Amino acid sequence: MKEIAIIGPTASGKSDLAIEVAKECNAIILSLDSLSIYKEIDIVSAKPSKDELKQIKHFGINEIYPNEHFSVDIFIKIYKKAKEYAKKYGKNLIIVGGSSFYLKTLIEGISPLPNISQEIKEKVKYILKDLKSAYELLKDIDEKFAKKISSYDKYRIQKALEIYFSTNLPPSIYFIKNPKKPIIKNLDIYEIGIDRDKLKENILKRTKKMLDLGLIDEIAYLEKKYGRDLNPMKAIGIKETLFYLDGFIDKDELIKKISLNTYHLAKRQITFNKTQFTKKIVENKERLRDTILKNFC
Repeated sequence: MKEIAIIGPTASGKSDLAIEVAKECNAIILSLDSLSIYKEIDIVSAKPSKDELKQIKHFGINEIYPNEHFSVDIFIKIYKKAKEYAKKYGKNLIIVGGSSFYLKTLIEGISPLPNISQEIKEKVKYILKDLKSAYELLKDIDEKFAKKISSYDKYRIQKALEIYFSTNLPPSIYFIKNPKKPIIKNLDIYEIGIDRDKLKENILKRTKKMLDLGLIDEIAYLEKKYGRDLNPMKAIGIKETLFYLDGFIDKDELIKKISLNTYHLAKRQITFNKTQFTKKIVENKERLRDTILKNFC
């Protein structure tokens, strides 16, 4: 079994390229997209079509509902599940998407967590009822670690306090004593290089297509079912549409806002990929396809 990763900014054509290569190279796909993981969030996440999902086995898409918790630990379990499937059925594995943080985690690994007793879980849950006080407690325990995370990052505050109460070690010391272990070794990474003007054009086309497919109705449905407080409801494409539904902007302005914010996201993704993945092959989509088929199949 072979594994590769295809990365690049949003709207650069990663998913289409991955599906093309998967068909040619007997591969399955693991999505790195942070919205496609959720069921019912279909149009705004630009998921592959139902036909494409039938043609190629995908993991990391439609795994959980928007009101269910998602974390890097869950993503790693999904990766391991995809790898087991690939081995069982004699397939190769393509990892693809814009949320490269998850790819970085697979390459670098994560520190193993201690066993957390139910008593400690309940204790931390009670502390977290006042998130501000919980963060201040973490600062008292480990100021160095606390400065690395947001005072609103409930998940990381929770994990840090659970580690402390389970081990009597400040989290920063615990992680030094329990270093990260890579989950993937020797992974070839391919990045789609794309001209900024072409990227802007692709983003605008995709945004207009989303509206044609029923973006507004999808967001209205999601808001009615889940409200606005969940993390997925703050994603680009959703927050702007909620602004439209509130009557603050018209459709033309909605398209502009989604396109602009998506482009800003794409620039951040380009910077992240440039600084975090030094060993990779970068080419335009057409050349990259040929290079991957030559090396991967």
